[in-house]
Amino acid sequence: MPSPRLRAYRDQLPRIGARVFIDPSAEVIGDVVLGDDVSIWPMTVVRGDVNFIRIGARTNVQDGVVIHVSHDGPHLKDGGFATVIGEDVTIGHRAIIHACRIEDACLIGMGAVVMDGAVVKRHGFVGAGALVPPGKVVGEGELWLGNPARMVRRLDDAQIEGLYYSAQHYVRLKDEYLAANR
Repeated sequence: MPSPRLRAYRDQLPRIGARVFIDPSAEVIGDVVLGDDVSIWPMTVVRGDVNFIRIGARTNVQDGVVIHVSHDGPHLKDGGFATVIGEDVTIGHRAIIHACRIEDACLIGMGAVVMDGAVVKRHGFVGAGALVPPGKVVGEGELWLGNPARMVRRLDDAQIEGLYYSAQHYVRLKDEYLAANR
């Protein structure tokens, strides 16, 4: 029987890796796969109903994030998009991730929006409050800011290391939550 946090949609129940933390107030619905050591924080919704969602190992999805998908239909010329999020990604509080691809070791800032068909390449950084429009590509190692988001500069080596630090910090934090709530 699914937990209140994991709900089926059309007979698709989320599949969860090892050592995953899902806060009791979060919802994970439908065709969703969470890799090992993923953390889903309070009030987050991950809804894989009309397409699928994949979230890679050690990715953290912080408080109030919405992750969704798009579908094929008569008014959509793109055929719909799944959402695929790589490993070691940090998604900041209240971000919206909609029908897009985020590659490994990226950071999506608090309140940022990444729209349908957009791609954030490896080591991409989308700043707080930025809006990445449909179909845009954030290049590898680039910092994008604004609404609409634009490339501001390339990340330096220390900032790229910081992306991995953020992911590892949240792995440690979720381990503490898991241990405290056994």
